[in-house]
Amino acid sequence: MTQPPHDEPTAAGPDELREQVEQTRHQLGDTVEALADRTDVKARAQEKAVAAREQASAKATELTEQVRAKASETAHLVREKLPDPVKAKAAAAAEQAKAKAGQARRRWQDQAPEPVRDNGAPLIAAGAALALAWLLLRRKKK
Repeated sequence: MTQPPHDEPTAAGPDELREQVEQTRHQLGDTVEALADRTDVKARAQEKAVAAREQASAKATELTEQVRAKASETAHLVREKLPDPVKAKAAAAAEQAKAKAGQARRRWQDQAPEPVRDNGAPLIAAGAALALAWLLLRRKKK
């Protein structure tokens, strides 16, 4: 039906012709598979979604690190510029909060559920930090 290309030699015998046919079948199969992959819209969309998700996750991690670094730097600057009377008042408030927290912990220790009792120290620390932040913000507004 069709003539072989002029740049390719024709087969010398039936075995060589069979080998050429088999090789052509493999090449055709690879080509069809590549075309099928290109037309599989759902798979390509999923691949792009995975790539976008990974890129977003990497960017979020990068931005989180930047925010943490900036927050640390800002906290350090605030501590440096904070007047000594404010520092002393904050320290006194922290001590007072710590004492009140100890009293409160002893009061509710028998009444609180077990998971709360087991995590009492972090809850108290968070409360003290909030009290200190409130005092500092209140002082700053005046």
